Amino acid sequence: MAYKSILTVLTRAADAGLAIGAAARLAQAQDAHLDVLVLGVDRTQVGYSYIGSGAIMMQVSLDRAEAEARETEAAAKAALEAQSPGLRSSLEAAVTQLGALGEIVAQRARFADLVVLPRPYGEGKGAESEAVIEAALFEGKAPVLVLPEKGLGEKDGFERVVVAWNQSAEAMIAARQAMPFLKAAKTVDITVIDPPPHGPERSDPGGLLCQMLVRHGVHAEVSVLARSLPRVSDVLARHIWDQNADLLVMGAYGHSRFREAILGGATRNMLEKAEIPVLMAH
Repeated sequence: MAYKSILTVLTRAADAGLAIGAAARLAQAQDAHLDVLVLGVDRTQVGYSYIGSGAIMMQVSLDRAEAEARETEAAAKAALEAQSPGLRSSLEAAVTQLGALGEIVAQRARFADLVVLPRPYGEGKGAESEAVIEAALFEGKAPVLVLPEKGLGEKDGFERVVVAWNQSAEAMIAARQAMPFLKAAKTVDITVIDPPPHGPERSDPGGLLCQMLVRHGVHAEVSVLARSLPRVSDVLARHIWDQNADLLVMGAYGHSRFREAILGGATRNMLEKAEIPVLMAH
């Protein structure tokens, strides 16, 4: 398996350099095609407007979304032009309402081997940033690589990878989807935190996953950690620091909020604090 179609989605011009720079590096390393989707987001909530003002608000919001799309598209073109001439890429721009954003992102993500996105939290990030990740993960069923503010860093590839393992289906899917990165890494640490004493892997936590990865040529080992801090995400973050890891692989967990899929607490905590790229799958 290799990543041959890589997608990045931009809703802000400020993210173009980071997202496209990282996605382009990965695309060239994997001999892949890079697709860039630029979205101007109309955030109109007509249901909360005063009588008679709906049409005016809609037009103002639409004009703003179109202007943001043009600005982001220009930034994306500039970022693509700064990449190696050998990069195979395409660029598409559209305007969508916030409520319909998930559908267009999911439709593109379904046909991507990997989606590369900036971190959805931080100054200037709106609801659309998290909505893009949620759509790619939960509806598009694509693995998503979330970038920290510093991007991929200076190393070529991910040398040290931590795989967060809790025996769940989501964690298993993430490990499978990350296989190209795992096979290329120098070391892969399968991290198990506070394993259940009566679970199916009670005698050898992480052993079966380690065996599977080793058979694929992955240099894997297992670390079993006690839950020494209040949150599992805190223990995991400290272990990542101790391992000097370049990449975290983990399952993405969510729950239903009416008709929306939203990132669960553990997933959100890791995205907020991780200083390295995080590959998630659901």
